[in-house]
Amino acid sequence: MDIIKYDVYRGPNIGVYISVNDTIGLVPMGFAETKAKKLEEYLDIEIMYTAIANTRLIGSLSVMNNKGFLLPPTAYQDEFDYLKNETDLEVGVLDTKHNALGNIICANDKGAIVSPALSNENCKTISDVMGVEVLQKKIAGSHLSGVTLRANNTGAAIHPEAEEKDITEIADVLGVNVEKCSINGGIPYVSSGILANDHCVVVGSLTNGPEIMNLTKAFLN
Repeated sequence: MDIIKYDVYRGPNIGVYISVNDTIGLVPMGFAETKAKKLEEYLDIEIMYTAIANTRLIGSLSVMNNKGFLLPPTAYQDEFDYLKNETDLEVGVLDTKHNALGNIICANDKGAIVSPALSNENCKTISDVMGVEVLQKKIAGSHLSGVTLRANNTGAAIHPEAEEKDITEIADVLGVNVEKCSINGGIPYVSSGILANDHCVVVGSLTNGPEIMNLTKAFLN
């Protein structure tokens, strides 16, 4: 597995706009074909073009693993239908006022770490759609459990100020090694700058050498 630098719209915040699993990658409508082809090669996926809530913010507004895909209530019916008809995923809508699902949920195929702000009913929906155990947990004092953690099925990167006891719990639920990391030259909100599946890890173009080393410990153990 490699770690490769990449940018989107001339910026390093690749996780805001793109969502991937082991077989598909969702990118915004109008996304450059040459950039899409590179992602297909790096991550060994098929690129699909869509919008979420009529925006380009696919990574911020939605969550995907290899079993399911969760949309916010602001998503349009045609977006739901497209994902339902064109993928093999279980597609669900999370009934919550917190629309940026990618910022409050981190999931791999074994578990999901989610914001304590979500309801018990929300947690059941996450578990049912994604087929995982769910743990509600703040990370580094933040409710943004999705933006402070990024995981695949081999490892995870977490906010550098996360507490050790929380890391231990999170590692147990996700079933992977978890390492403290930053991204893009010191940004602690790691999911904003990482795309990870079980084939490759793609990071924002401003990610520096020490961060690459920490990510190597996280994902390439």
